[in-house]
Amino acid sequence: MANKPDRAAALAAFGRLLDIMDDLRAQCPWDRVQTEQTLRILTLEEAYELADAIDSGDWPELGKELGDLFLHLVFYSKIASEKGHFDVADVLNGVCDKLVRRHPHIYGDVKADDADAVKANWEAIKLAEKGSVDQKSVLEGVPKALPALVKAYRMQDKVRGVGFDWPSVDGVWAKVEEELTELQTAPTEAAAQEEFGDLMFALVNYARHRGWDPEQSLAQANDKFKRRFQAMEAVLAASGQTNAKQTLEVWDELWNQVKRHEN
Repeated sequence: MANKPDRAAALAAFGRLLDIMDDLRAQCPWDRVQTEQTLRILTLEEAYELADAIDSGDWPELGKELGDLFLHLVFYSKIASEKGHFDVADVLNGVCDKLVRRHPHIYGDVKADDADAVKANWEAIKLAEKGSVDQKSVLEGVPKALPALVKAYRMQDKVRGVGFDWPSVDGVWAKVEEELTELQTAPTEAAAQEEFGDLMFALVNYARHRGWDPEQSLAQANDKFKRRFQAMEAVLAASGQTNAKQTLEVWDELWNQVKRHEN
């Protein structure tokens, strides 16, 4: 069992961060002029750096990146407080209230025996909450700015929570094959591009049914391609050649050579 965190130390550290944020906002020329809009792109960068740390399995780096994200969350809360919208206590109490409300199997008398039941309850409660403020679709909770691959996965996962899903992976794979055929037989370039998107969407759905993260799978494929191509460049450099003006036949032989060496 993991060690129980020191609650007093955690609260003291969080209080220290809040104090430093107050100092920076009052005294630092750069921090003082930041807005929620100027911070937005920086926060996205921090999120991707956190993802890199997770993928690398580097726990010290992960801790560092979590700290950077904590800073941004406190920064946004400070800006909102200055504008009279909310403060960090409102943010934290809000998420605590939501967690209690959406876990009635923990804080109420609802029964949920597995993760699927918990997710279904979560989506049903969320839709009921949002319905009171004119949100009529479960998909309205999917951020518009998500990358397309991640967005496809999240939309599929959202509708799964309300029962709109294939009962087995076999039906999903049949859909992949159907979309591939439609791509191959598309009558125009525009139709082919549309069918290509449908095929990618179906492949994301297949990955989800298999329990795979499609974003991670593609990232691994990217890393593998980079590793192999750089290995080919190293072979060329060792023989006194460069990667300029090599024929496809040379590249193909080098690729197969690198693959054989990896295997």
